Amino acid sequence: MAFLIKSMVGNPLKGMGLGGGEEKAEAETPKDPAAAAGMTREEYEEYQKQLVEEKMERDADFLHKKAERATLRVCLREKYRLPKSEQDENMIQMAGDDVDVPEELLKMVDEDATEEEEKDSIMGQIQNLQNMDMDQIKEKASATLTEMKSKAEEKCSVM
Repeated sequence: MAFLIKSMVGNPLKGMGLGGGEEKAEAETPKDPAAAAGMTREEYEEYQKQLVEEKMERDADFLHKKAERATLRVCLREKYRLPKSEQDENMIQMAGDDVDVPEELLKMVDEDATEEEEKDSIMGQIQNLQNMDMDQIKEKASATLTEMKSKAEEKCSVM
């Protein structure tokens, strides 16, 4: 309601110079951003330089982290023989080719590799057999045998 009264009374009175203190408020705000921040011109320029330097440092750190992750993805792609990604290669080149994979990630990859090697070994397969249910193994074997018999009967007219 107050807005409505102000807009009805305030707008016609602005032309007469009775419209309120809005013009004074505009005149009081300084046009210099340093004065608005409560600093001298030199302090404000130094502050702006610091902000720019900090932003550049953060951006460089971020780019380096992205390149580390890209390096790890490239290593994993090589390990599992997956197709290469140009995006990862471009990211590594942008960071300067001297990017190493972080030690924590390398430890995780090495642990996974040792676990996979254990599973792929003969001892790992034997341990997996011990953990499996014998009834389940028998069911799978009998299902495979009956499936092979039915396929052989379809193909061979003698059986």
